[in-house]
Amino acid sequence: MREWLGGIRLSGFMVIMMGLVVLAAFVLVPTIGTYLGQRQQIAALEQAVELSKEQVVALEAERERWKDPAFITTQARERLYYVKPGEVVYLVDNDLPLEDIPQERATVSEDVEQTRTDWMSQFVRSVTEAGLAQTVKAPTIGVPDPTPTSTP
Repeated sequence: MREWLGGIRLSGFMVIMMGLVVLAAFVLVPTIGTYLGQRQQIAALEQAVELSKEQVVALEAERERWKDPAFITTQARERLYYVKPGEVVYLVDNDLPLEDIPQERATVSEDVEQTRTDWMSQFVRSVTEAGLAQTVKAPTIGVPDPTPTSTP
């Protein structure tokens, strides 16, 4: 090792050049990092501008819809339950069938119960079954089934 290091001859020019390379690295690395950070910020701001443009277009379309008297009438009738003179409005409460109405829930026990199964084995079994499951393709119309069928 010492012989190898002893075989390297450094001239003054090489030392100056290596010093300049190290100095350039110290100067350029933070600048490059700043440049990349600014490019990322610019890209994020450009995406935000695109989203804002899409929102402006959507809001302009909404404003155009609100200029239509029929749309305003429909919204007033649906949202505010406005009616024209002479109309009768019926509001129905609890129009669900009895079987769809949520029943009273049983009180929650404060006692801690132990499960009867091991959740980890069920989790592993579920993952392996999902990984080994065969995918089913829908049959295409007009293409014969590739599995041969025997006809008696």
